[in-house]
Amino acid sequence: MERFRIVVAGCGGMANTWVSYALERQDAQIVALVDINEENARAMKGRYGLDCGIYRDIEKAIRETEANLVFDVTVPGAHHGIVTTALKMGCHVLGEKPMASSMEEARDMVAVAHESGKTYAVMQNRRYLKHIRAFRELISSGVIGKPGFVCADFFLGPHFGGFRDVMDSPLILDMAIHTFDQARFIIGADPVSVYCHEFNPAGSWYKGNAAAVCIFEFSDGSVFSYRGSWCAQGAPTSWESSWRVTGSKGTAIWDGTNTPYCEVVVEDCSNKFIYDTRRVEAACSWNGREGHYGCLDEMFNALLEGRKAETDCADNIKSMAMVFGALESAKKGKKIML
Repeated sequence: MERFRIVVAGCGGMANTWVSYALERQDAQIVALVDINEENARAMKGRYGLDCGIYRDIEKAIRETEANLVFDVTVPGAHHGIVTTALKMGCHVLGEKPMASSMEEARDMVAVAHESGKTYAVMQNRRYLKHIRAFRELISSGVIGKPGFVCADFFLGPHFGGFRDVMDSPLILDMAIHTFDQARFIIGADPVSVYCHEFNPAGSWYKGNAAAVCIFEFSDGSVFSYRGSWCAQGAPTSWESSWRVTGSKGTAIWDGTNTPYCEVVVEDCSNKFIYDTRRVEAACSWNGREGHYGCLDEMFNALLEGRKAETDCADNIKSMAMVFGALESAKKGKKIML
């Protein structure tokens, strides 16, 4: 039974995942494709055999199809216009990250969502992995005590070509949002300040700064340290980063690929210089789907249940604040309060 009448805004490569997902749902129908390049929309329509209209204007598409849900898979610079238009016209919006090109735009989008009474949720697919869920549960169980220091290393050397190669801050603006959001998710606290130094190392093929070091203070008193490079060739980390969380009773480790574990202090060793520890494996109990499909499942479930999604814009803006705060800190060369 059709419940969601969907307009897909943006018909580039990323939209394939969103369209494929919608087509597997019996309660959803794609009623329009919107792209400033109609050839992209026609190619998408033919690829999936869709029976829908093709438009260049989001407002016209919503009005003529009586849509009630928009997938925003456009470029970041278009998100504000697409999202606010759709919300004001009575549609829910599910969209790709990053939610906006500036904090001013992000705040306005959150305000419009609140005023409209409609949902705007943002894709954070890297929260929806069984191992990061296990890592979070391991830490929240208290087995390592109170977390005090969170460290993430991200070192990869992808040769994308295209827009990333000419961005001013390709690592922080395009990729670090994932790691920053994961840090919030893992710890369950919010950022309050940041100091960031970004730079472009020797050998980089990017025009802008492809490496950075960031230090965030969180609301629970913990500190999050991020080291990253998008031009690090050899000895790569996982795309999920390599994580270490030290607590008052031990340390939790996740290499971004394998099952997380921790080493915790054993009892009755207070007379030793270096305390003995025991290893505790994380339990991978989460059985949801991973990646985009897992996040989309959560978004649709939230709509059906009348609740806020885990990645609702009012929450995701806190991850955006980490990105733009880091960029401001790097520009000004000082600590920034968030």
